[in-house]
Amino acid sequence: MEKALLEVVITGKTCFKPLIGRMDSIKSSQWKGFPVKACYSAARTPSKEIESPVAPTKFPRSDSSCVVNGSNGASFIWGSSVNSYILDAYEDQYGGIVINPDRLPRDASAFANALQASLSLWNLLGKKGVWLKLPLDRSELVPVAVKEGFKYHHAEQTYVMLTYWIPQGPCMLPANASHQVGVGGFVINDHNEVLVVQEKYWCSAFSSVWKLPTGFILESEEIFTGAVREVKEETGIDTEFEEIIAFRHAHHVDFGKSDLFFICMLRPLSTEIKIDDAEIQAAKWMPLVEFVEQPFNQEDNMFKKIIDICIARLRKRYCGLAAQQVISKFDGRSSSLYYNVVEPQDSNCQGS
Repeated sequence: MEKALLEVVITGKTCFKPLIGRMDSIKSSQWKGFPVKACYSAARTPSKEIESPVAPTKFPRSDSSCVVNGSNGASFIWGSSVNSYILDAYEDQYGGIVINPDRLPRDASAFANALQASLSLWNLLGKKGVWLKLPLDRSELVPVAVKEGFKYHHAEQTYVMLTYWIPQGPCMLPANASHQVGVGGFVINDHNEVLVVQEKYWCSAFSSVWKLPTGFILESEEIFTGAVREVKEETGIDTEFEEIIAFRHAHHVDFGKSDLFFICMLRPLSTEIKIDDAEIQAAKWMPLVEFVEQPFNQEDNMFKKIIDICIARLRKRYCGLAAQQVISKFDGRSSSLYYNVVEPQDSNCQGS
């Protein structure tokens, strides 16, 4: 059986490794910016040796090591393992490795071998952070990854994300999202009435309190869009966003996360209330004076201040933050920038 020679070219570094096996099974693979190519002779072995269900790069049996020569002449040794595979992955914009969740080995044993070999290679190449997304139907691979040193990063309904920091020292990968974002809608009609609700599942001490419609914004949802949506879902009232009046920043809330809560002034476009029976006990238009004089609002410093700010805005003595769509060269995307600009001809706001 002939020996073949595998040449791996990555960022100008070349790895030569004698290989024995079915070399036509080694295909060119590509990390973003890291081409990996194979040059070989026509050696042959039975096809049953090719066991990978996803055809990642295979390093067949060999007792030799792989020598990578850097630009400074230094050499790094990487010993191959038996029947080891390099997981299909690509490089992110920060030079980290993102493993392809759609091309994972079928069973836990093959995954363990491939993961070990891959981490060795990425360590050799000077890679630092590794991201591993495991879909819900591949959850049996979680303990395998954890055993190799991966840590939980975050989870959604359909997957769990794990990370691995290769170098010694503190992990420099960004942490999971630290905040949840909520919105409240201050909606007042031409009769000086405020749209208020009573929550169905609020704590018993506040069950009789009439409050503003509130809720959490959805993933990829704008703050102003979320406020309009929450009011519509809870009360059936259509509204139009005008301004962010104020926002609160609190810490150690649900599951230790921080909380951003935005109070938005909305203009009503309809009047007929249709409550969401799943969340809301009752909803109504309440005279502003009656809303302000509720004991709950008078005794709570934060809510009292929020109401004072809303009233100041109604009297044109305070200016909120309007949303403007801008595009930055940083990412080329449209974003919402909230800011306060009072033009001389703007009589709707006379804040000082």
